[in-house]
Amino acid sequence: MKEQFYQYIQNLQDQICKGLEAVEGQAKFREDLWERPEGGGGRTRVIEKGSVFEKGGVNISAVHGKLPEAMQKMFNVGEADFFACGLSLVLHPKNPMVPTVHANWRYFEMYDDNGNVIQQWFGGGQDLTPYYLFEEDAIHFHQTCKAACDKHNPEFYPKYKKQCDAYFWNAHRYEARGIGGLFFDYCKATEIMSMDNWFNFVSEVGNSFLEAYVPIVEKRKNLPYTPEQRTWQEIRRGRYVEFNLVHDKGTLFGLKTNGRIESILMSLPPHVQWVYDHHAEAGSEEEKLVQVLENPRDWL
Repeated sequence: MKEQFYQYIQNLQDQICKGLEAVEGQAKFREDLWERPEGGGGRTRVIEKGSVFEKGGVNISAVHGKLPEAMQKMFNVGEADFFACGLSLVLHPKNPMVPTVHANWRYFEMYDDNGNVIQQWFGGGQDLTPYYLFEEDAIHFHQTCKAACDKHNPEFYPKYKKQCDAYFWNAHRYEARGIGGLFFDYCKATEIMSMDNWFNFVSEVGNSFLEAYVPIVEKRKNLPYTPEQRTWQEIRRGRYVEFNLVHDKGTLFGLKTNGRIESILMSLPPHVQWVYDHHAEAGSEEEKLVQVLENPRDWL
């Protein structure tokens, strides 16, 4: 399974980067290959200073070795060997009318002393973080997520949409990071779902990413915006940074397993503001977004 999934994310990285470069039209992805001293490595691809994407990354990694002590405590196990691979992407567009997007699809294995697999699971999802709320964009993104889920189980979309709303909740701000999407983790073999079934589901979601995001970018990338709207985008980006550094498990996993710091922190936007005690103006488009973030909606 690990070879099958690693091959899949390598191909998916190529596919997504090609699709995003077509939308961007100007900047190209730069590639870095890196190795992890304890075992494994990755292929980081970053795009910067484009006409559409101010900064973004589409990264894959496959790491293995002894499970770090911090992760032993997290999983409530003793010493063990592990393997983890995944694709993680974040895109921060320049135009505040275009939403930031995040996605991740990953696979994990843990072994006993004889090298036998004792734990294995999939995780992942994709979610949207707009700065200005276009309801039709939210509906399109969620509809695409639901269509991918429904091919495998009609219960998946409502379940994983709810988990996404719960996970991307900036608890110290009492608001969601964005308008959600899908989030699933610890997807293990059951009587109903084999690991092959989970692979098919996760790859279905991964394959839906460009369809979910690119039409929104195409529709919004040339809309006019003001300096004040750009300031609002940078203030909201601050909330994005807060979530990633305070709450995000993927960031924590990378830091605890001695991952490559440049790849882990590529999710952070290049221009951010923290304005003291900032509040959106009553009745404004900015306040409309905040109200939705404070009370996540069922978009479908």
